[in-house]
Amino acid sequence: MMIVRRMGVLAAALTVACTPALAGCGQTGPGGGGQSGASPGAPASSVKAYDINPVARDQVKDGGLLRWGLNEYPTNWNLNHVDGNLAMVKKVTDALLPSAFRSNEKGQISVSPDYVTAAKVTATTPKQVVTLTLNPKARWSDGKAVTWQDYEAQWKAMNGRNADYRVATTTGYQDIESVKKGGSDHEVVITFAKPFGDWQSLFIPLYPRSTNGSPDAFNNAWVNKMPVTAGPFKFGAFDQTAKTITINRDDAWWGDRAKLDQIVFRALESDALVGAFSNGELDTFDVGPSAPDYARAKGTANAVVRQAAGPDFRHLTMNGESAVLSDVKVRQAVAMGVDRQVIAQSDLQGLDWPIVLLNNHFFMNTQGGYQDNAGELGAHDPEKAKQLLDAAGWKLSGQVRKKDGKELNLRFVAPSGLQLTKSEAELTQNMLSKIGVKVTLQSVPSDDYFTKYIIPGNYDITAFSYVGTPFPVSSGYGQYANAAKDSKGELQWNANLGRIGSKEIDAAMNAATAELDPAEAIAKANAADKLIWQAVNVLPLYQRPQNVAAKKTLANLGARGFYDLRYQDIGFTE
Repeated sequence: MMIVRRMGVLAAALTVACTPALAGCGQTGPGGGGQSGASPGAPASSVKAYDINPVARDQVKDGGLLRWGLNEYPTNWNLNHVDGNLAMVKKVTDALLPSAFRSNEKGQISVSPDYVTAAKVTATTPKQVVTLTLNPKARWSDGKAVTWQDYEAQWKAMNGRNADYRVATTTGYQDIESVKKGGSDHEVVITFAKPFGDWQSLFIPLYPRSTNGSPDAFNNAWVNKMPVTAGPFKFGAFDQTAKTITINRDDAWWGDRAKLDQIVFRALESDALVGAFSNGELDTFDVGPSAPDYARAKGTANAVVRQAAGPDFRHLTMNGESAVLSDVKVRQAVAMGVDRQVIAQSDLQGLDWPIVLLNNHFFMNTQGGYQDNAGELGAHDPEKAKQLLDAAGWKLSGQVRKKDGKELNLRFVAPSGLQLTKSEAELTQNMLSKIGVKVTLQSVPSDDYFTKYIIPGNYDITAFSYVGTPFPVSSGYGQYANAAKDSKGELQWNANLGRIGSKEIDAAMNAATAELDPAEAIAKANAADKLIWQAVNVLPLYQRPQNVAAKKTLANLGARGFYDLRYQDIGFTE
């Protein structure tokens, strides 16, 4: 499952998004170089930045149906909502919603000209001001123009001042002082209260002001609905029995006409996707780090597996609010009791991918800015783990440690149908048994995994992937940020699924996102990363390869790396 790092997204072979400190259009900051700055032992330079079978539009056939496999069936289609911050939601809504900016395969950012024709920093003193010029042709499917008011409404919903909006992240939006009309309805003037280097990570995507106008609309208007769109495709239908989402070419679209007539997204259990693909029922699906599925997909007639390096990583997440893991010493002991190298070897063997541990929460091994910040917590050290548990009051009693008569028992929640997570859980169970920690495996329905278990904190430990963006720091911010109180006084952790945070971590991350100098931003991000390692919120495992199975004739779709897909260009060559 994968989650998007927000600026990012969640999913069960889970994946989330990242951002670079950018001072101007087209400039790259930390991590923006894609394959540049690779550390020793990182994936070789032969690994592609992206692998999508790029084909010129005039060589792509007009018309046709694309059948796209998903490994979960989301219910909330607001990507900015904590329940909608899923990689599967992003796959669908990227075809339907505006984005102010887009990335190429190198992580270089530019405006998305169908929606924004120009973007520039128009002042840096006394305050940072960014001015966007909107494409006057852009319209919502309800006939209303896309204007500065949509940007203002999204800022107000996302800035964290009203915690009743259950946002995935407030990063960047919380630093904005005002969003105002410029010289026309199609000019947006954004004034920041303090500098924010990753300003090009904002408004990706943009929802209409009707969605952002109230907490009720924000939280509920996109549950099992897609009321308004503005893309090359428009919403067609949900079929909750067949678990399909259908989108159709939008003939009211003002940009390049979509090549495909229709896309049908079909959700299946992860272990059923490869079978459907091999049987000709799907045209593409995300294989993920599964060696058996990788081999079977590669062996399918007239098919390929497209592979690229991306800002995506596999990890273990611990719930800091669970009864046994609220003690940082116990979390640190678990980190030292797990042999990450063994898990990485088990996951990655047979995938034509280097087995290299990831020791940073913001930067991947292949990104500039990467440094090893794990320290002793990155080493497999069962003896030190035992000492930490002893110090925390958990004493060995037979095979399992106890404290106040209670066993040290961790509930490892895994989505059904995903052998990868099941294997990781079993390996973790075996490793932690050697330090006196019991691990109980709980398999849950894939569609419920995030919404009923991980997001509400109904677990002790789990494994999934975060899917990244070209913005390493601001996209990862929400995963490690402290909780905020809503109008009822209840803590809202938003995208921080580990439910572990501190004022010190927030301050360190804020210093990194406020830094406009790329080199300084990298240094400050790594300082924040060292604090996150000590808190043991997320335990990184490895940079996840993007493996996407596709028909050979499928063009402009596959393992995208940093590249933002142009859904209007996707189609078949014959």
